[in-house]
Amino acid sequence: MNRLQSEIRRLYLPRAAEDTDADAASVIDARGATRALVLEVARQAGWEAVDRTWRGVQAELELPAPAVAVNGCDGFQLWFSLEEPVGTPDAQAFLDGLRRRFLADVAADRVRMMPSQAVAACVVHARPVPAEQTPPDRWSAFVAPDLAALFVDTPWLDFAPRSDGQADLLRSLKSIGREAFELVSARLGQAAHRARPPGTGSASAATGSASAAAARPTMPSDPEAFLRQVMQDDSVPLALRIEAARALLAHVGDRRAR
Repeated sequence: MNRLQSEIRRLYLPRAAEDTDADAASVIDARGATRALVLEVARQAGWEAVDRTWRGVQAELELPAPAVAVNGCDGFQLWFSLEEPVGTPDAQAFLDGLRRRFLADVAADRVRMMPSQAVAACVVHARPVPAEQTPPDRWSAFVAPDLAALFVDTPWLDFAPRSDGQADLLRSLKSIGREAFELVSARLGQAAHRARPPGTGSASAATGSASAAAARPTMPSDPEAFLRQVMQDDSVPLALRIEAARALLAHVGDRRAR
């Protein structure tokens, strides 16, 4: 095991993954919980929004600094480490609270929060960092916050980053303790509640939810149709559309091979 694998295991992998390869181990444990929370912002929103969030979680919320990464495709990521794993609903609530507090001026379709519940019990998470992306010769990588602005137009590396350099970037990072996570989650939840405009009580909220549900497109029951829908939806982040295209190719290939 090299230094980078050790740092990734320390910060993001399930405790039960101690005997597995850090490059292959999933960040989601057998119960569907995770210690890695990722907030991703498309580059069109600019590094300034990500930098504001990175600084804000430390100065305003008094949390440890998250790791900064370029996703190798279309934007930046903030990787938060937790001492204890949480389920997807708690992770999403925390990340959405951060989005509302620091990224309220960024279009919702420019922000992606992971883990997320995709279909039924399927939990979607960010791809490992560092890793080669598609097209080839584009790599995701952890980057120093003071150098991240250099990647605004090209949020990737043209070569595989040095593992020791990546480990150095992670070495000083700390995990968010359970108590701190719960306190900040509560603060963010209360702030979101106070921010609701008048008339959004239970009755009007229920009406709004019903209207939103009615307006939401029906999810196809056929996996292939669903993947095509995601791939062709311009409002879905490009990285997720690429993942859907990969899955669709694999699905069609398996079907033809039968």
